[in-house]
Amino acid sequence: MTVEASTTEAPAGVCPLFHAAIELIGKRWTGAIVCALTEQPLRFGELAKAVPGLSDRLLSQRLRELEEAGVVAREVEAGTPVRVTYSLTEKGAELEPAIQELRQWARRWKDEG
Repeated sequence: MTVEASTTEAPAGVCPLFHAAIELIGKRWTGAIVCALTEQPLRFGELAKAVPGLSDRLLSQRLRELEEAGVVAREVEAGTPVRVTYSLTEKGAELEPAIQELRQWARRWKDEG
């Protein structure tokens, strides 16, 4: 038995920039953090409540990663106790349409298997 050579072209590879973006946003809990911040800037405790089940340690780690990527800004308010507010940067805010589309997609398909 012989295998015929395919006459179609090989599919294009995944764009490395797209892959890097998906790897950042697709990390566990990261999408949920970004989604919560599309609503409004939040303090650490508010973010923890907005994303139930997320440990403080992992929330801190993900926020640092998002800050390093320029997606989230961290603003420290002087005083006692020190308050830290997180918000989306301009770069992060550009994710809002994609987040909204994903929300709508999830609602449409939530009952599908």
